[in-house]
This record gives sequence, structure tokens and C-alpha cells, in this order.
Amino acid sequence: MTAPAANRLDLIFAALADPTRRRVLSMLLEDDMAVSDVASPFEMSLAAISKHLSVLATAGLIRQERRGRITWCMLDPEGMRAASVWMQGFGQFDPVDLDDFERFLEAQISEWNEE
Repeated sequence: MTAPAANRLDLIFAALADPTRRRVLSMLLEDDMAVSDVASPFEMSLAAISKHLSVLATAGLIRQERRGRITWCMLDPEGMRAASVWMQGFGQFDPVDLDDFERFLEAQISEWNEE
């Protein structure tokens, strides 16, 4: 992975690490929203929401567009592509059979108890 691609992933995952930003992304899944509408369900200042929006925009997860005096926010579907492609790389492994794993652990514990 190239350094710019790694930096992009860092920005995306850092943006997704915050529950407020994840909630904003969920809201924007429904429709484009004005910044003031994004801010309304949160108990924080407009400046604080603007900082969250800036992090999301820097990570490429949303776009902001000025229409007259109102700034609109919209989800950028391409923004998650880098993270999605990276995570799909881990899909090449077989899923863990938890029942099998539990039986293995029980057998190990039984052996330790017998010693």
C-alpha cells in the first residue's frame, strides 16, 4: 500500500471512530442536509458540528456545497471505497467456526484440569 493510500485510510478510520460523525453519516444516508439541520439533533454548538463535518469532508466521506447563504452536506459514496476495498482484502480468509473453537477450548481446559 502506498503512503497516500495509507494516509487516506487513516483519515477515513479516524473520522469513523467518533460516534457523532457516524451518526451524521447515517443522517446523510437519508438525504442532503443543511449544516443547521445536521446540528439540530445534537447538544453541541454549531462550531463543534462544523468541526465534525470538516473531519468528514477531509476524509472524503462527505461533500459540502454552498447554495446561497446555506451550506449543504451530502454523503460522498466514493469516500468509503478505499476502506471498503481494504477491508474486503480480509474476506479471503475462511470465517471462524465458533462452535468448533468452543469445543477446542473446552478440550484444552479439560486437559489442563486433568494435569
